[in-house]
Amino acid sequence: MTLTLSTLAALLAPTVLWTAGALPGLRAREAGPGMARLSGLAAWTAFALALIALIGHGFGPAQSVTLLSLPVPLFGSLGLGVYLDGVTAIMLCLVSLVGAVVTRYARNYMAGDPGEGRFHQWLLLTLAAILTLIVAGNLLLFALAWIATSLSLHRLLLFYPERPGAQLAAHKKFVFSRIGDVSLLIAVVLIGAELHTLEFAGLHAAMAGHLGPLSAPLQWAAWLVVLSAVLKCAQFPFHGWLLQVMEAPTPVSALLHAGIVNAGAFLVIRMSPIMSFSGTALDALALIGLVTLVVASLVMLTQTSIKVSLAWSTSAQMGFMLLEAGLGLYSLALLHLVAHSLYKAHAFLASGSSVDGFRAPTPQLAQAPLAPWQWLVAFQGALLMALLAALAFGIDPGHQPALLVAGAIVTVAVAQLLLQALRLGAEAALLPRATLIGALVCVGYFGLHRLFELAVATDLVALPVAAARLGTLTALAIVAVFVGLLLLQHLFTRLHGPLRQTIQVHLYNGLYVDILVTRLITRLWPPRPATVTA
Repeated sequence: MTLTLSTLAALLAPTVLWTAGALPGLRAREAGPGMARLSGLAAWTAFALALIALIGHGFGPAQSVTLLSLPVPLFGSLGLGVYLDGVTAIMLCLVSLVGAVVTRYARNYMAGDPGEGRFHQWLLLTLAAILTLIVAGNLLLFALAWIATSLSLHRLLLFYPERPGAQLAAHKKFVFSRIGDVSLLIAVVLIGAELHTLEFAGLHAAMAGHLGPLSAPLQWAAWLVVLSAVLKCAQFPFHGWLLQVMEAPTPVSALLHAGIVNAGAFLVIRMSPIMSFSGTALDALALIGLVTLVVASLVMLTQTSIKVSLAWSTSAQMGFMLLEAGLGLYSLALLHLVAHSLYKAHAFLASGSSVDGFRAPTPQLAQAPLAPWQWLVAFQGALLMALLAALAFGIDPGHQPALLVAGAIVTVAVAQLLLQALRLGAEAALLPRATLIGALVCVGYFGLHRLFELAVATDLVALPVAAARLGTLTALAIVAVFVGLLLLQHLFTRLHGPLRQTIQVHLYNGLYVDILVTRLITRLWPPRPATVTA
């Protein structure tokens, strides 16, 4: 396909960042304010190009442009190109916007720091690697950009190398990332050897009309993709590093939690032509996401540090995202990814203001214990709102039975909102206000899901109808987990004395899983002597 305005814009977006990050060279380490201005100009230019790509593409058919191609035995050909579809356009705009906002924030945050220029240089290179990953036209370029993102982020995490906590957390992340890199590269080799193409367009064409289970090489590739996604998304029990990288500057935390950690979910979404037929691999992804969601949701309630609590929240949200992807709800996972990125970028950049909010005096309302009829009213009201919203937007669970599970989860969330209103029933207008908010949540959830589903319908490969028939026991188990989380949260608020203190201590320490993982890593892959000495 010829190079169009939209594909040209998608190609130029990371190119501008690569150029801005590489051209200043060593001078960037000294020219702090100048590098900060260049960083902001390049980031906002990349966002403008991403908007052009989104508007020009308009969620039409996927466009694949190869600029340079070399014939390679077994793999067909390897080339440098761009793959632009609805998923690419959305992610390109999202990440470039977050990157532009983070660079603007970093300009003030890092002003006067001795390493200001060096920070902005690595920030640009990290953003460039992420955008390259998004627009990559083939699996090999995707994998190389995946590795480049991790290595450049590593330099940002070690921006203050004299801090022992930063060194240990960066080392753990480095180990997990290298395992994920090797897994992804092996998956690329297996896919290329089996399908004789590494182009995303060729991948879709090769899997078009596929029926039945995958061949052994592709099944192994699917499992390796799951491993790479789990490690990138900091899923249980590989989550510890995400909680301990807070020694890095706040802009790094915002970019990490709002953009880079989402790459695992993006990988699964991008690989939907293969993942949709992987069966047990997709089930394992959903199970890992569910376990992470449960653990992180409970631990998050006990944290006293705002940034650490946000990190646990990220781990839980990524678990939820991978659960959706594991159920085959790719468009819903993409919607979740966008919403989470925007929220988490704001949450980290505004974390300082959150401290003031917690310190401010708040009125204490009497919290009466909930009666059984209040539980019944809350769940019935939430179920009615979810059903009406789903019907209004034409949600068809017959096509995707897993949507029933998603709807049940929304029902539990809205029921929690109504229960809080009933418990704090001192104000007469509190319950109607909560009901209105619950209705808006249901409408927004199903409405945006329908919008995203229409936008990327031709870009994702849905699960076969037979595979999409979610087992009754599996569906009930997932719903039971969310109901159980709701009950545990209410039960925990009513516990007092030694029992509550004991539970809180164990949860506060993350059930000590990361301690065991850290010991294992330091034995198998010891950190540098500088870390041990520190």
